[in-house]
Order: sequence, then structure tokens, then C-alpha cells
Amino acid sequence: MRLGISSWALAWNIGVPGHHPTKRLDAHGLLDFAAEHNVAVVQIADNLPLQALSDPQLLAVRDHARQLQLSLEVGTRGIAPAHRSRLLEICRVLASPILRIVIDSANHEPAADEIIESFRRARPEFEAAGVRPAIENHDRFDSKTFAQMIESIGPEYAGICLDTVNSFGALEGPDIVIRTLAPYTINLHVKDFVVRRHPSLMGFEIVGAPAGRGRLDIPALLSTIQQHNPACTAVLEQWPPPQSEPDATAAMEREWAVESIAYLRKAIGE
Repeated sequence: MRLGISSWALAWNIGVPGHHPTKRLDAHGLLDFAAEHNVAVVQIADNLPLQALSDPQLLAVRDHARQLQLSLEVGTRGIAPAHRSRLLEICRVLASPILRIVIDSANHEPAADEIIESFRRARPEFEAAGVRPAIENHDRFDSKTFAQMIESIGPEYAGICLDTVNSFGALEGPDIVIRTLAPYTINLHVKDFVVRRHPSLMGFEIVGAPAGRGRLDIPALLSTIQQHNPACTAVLEQWPPPQSEPDATAAMEREWAVESIAYLRKAIGE
């Protein structure tokens, strides 16, 4: 198992709507951060959309990663055929073995049957590119539905990008998600969290925490995934709560990332 970092580990540094730090991180800055902290794999996802880059810009990212001896993984959102084809081309350029996919896009929330049929039709295109689709468990379907999708699509072809927090939105905690989806997992998002009462005392909040300081049993998670797929990449993602101003949030996020990388490296045994 290799340690990776996602663009979603530094999302506040990249910028989110209405919340932009003074100095925004781009793909090259993410690569430099990974190299500085000896992380071997960088997953560039939909908050740094690679399809927005020109061909020369994309080649510059590839060459920068090669110079730093980093492996790249590509992530996106949406399953429209033209969009998928473009992302597979990007995977080929960047030598990404997977395409991590969040199924839903802003204007399209397909039903399970549509998702299955879409990936069945796309199989020759993925196989020609030498890329496996890694479908991320998000909050609209429960883990059993995701497992059924992979069984219907073909587990020898498609797999799961297992996120440790997303499925709270489907009323499922990590235990059931890991138990159900670990056999299909080809990419792992390690995202630690805490559950705390709202200041009003009426209700609870699920917020991020540095890896190893939250409620996620990371050693058990890594052990389970390794039993099923020792070659799986463990990719850090984070949900730091916003601070009083964007630069403070970005600084805290970087501190969390450094701490989390150190913890995960030890947990993985690198």
C-alpha cells in the first residue's frame, strides 16, 4: 500500500466558492507539497479540474510530476460520455491507472440502472486506455447499492474508491461501509473525523480531524483494505472546519496535512 495525497486534502488552499486564500494552490503547488513531504502519489480531482487545462499545461503537469518522481491519479465528477472520453485521454497522458469518479454532477444524478449501463458501454474505452474506473461512494446511495453496482458492472473491470466519511450522508458509518465495500476497493480516501454536539446542544456535527486524532480506526481500516487489495493507494483527504478568515483556514489545513502524512506513513509502515 502506497501513501497518496488528494487535491481534496488541501481544498481550502486551492479555494472553495466564497473562500479564497491570498495565495491559491494550483496543480504544480500540490505536486511540490507532496514531494516536500515525501508522498509518492498525488490524486488530482475535480476541485482542480484537469480538463480545464490546455494540452501544453497538461504536459507541464505530467513533466513536473516525472521530475519529482511522483505517480499521478486522476479524479473527476460526472459520467457524461464526452466528459468521460476526455478524462480517459488525460489518464493516458498522466499514466493514471484509475479514474476516480463521483457519479453525480451539477445537472445529472443518474439512477443505479443508468450508471450500470453507462459503465458497461464504456468498458472497451476504459480497457483500451488501460484505466479502471474507481467509483466513489457518495451520499446518495448506500454501500449495499454501490456493491451491487460493481457486481453488475463487473468487479474485474470496475472498483470502488472508498471514502471513509461520505456515506454518513446515506446514514451509514465507516464500519458498515468498510465491511461492505472493502472487497471492491481499488482506491482509498482516508479522511478522519469527529462527531460533536452543535453549540445549541440540538443536533450533532461531523467535522474533519487530522488523521489519527479522530474517530476513524485507521489501523483497522488499512489492515482490512490490505487484505483485499495490497496494491491499493491510501490517499489523504481532509475536512478542516473554516476559521475566521481564508488564510488562517489554509494554514491550519497545511498543518493538518503534514501531521496526517506523518501519522499515515507510520500506520502504513512506509
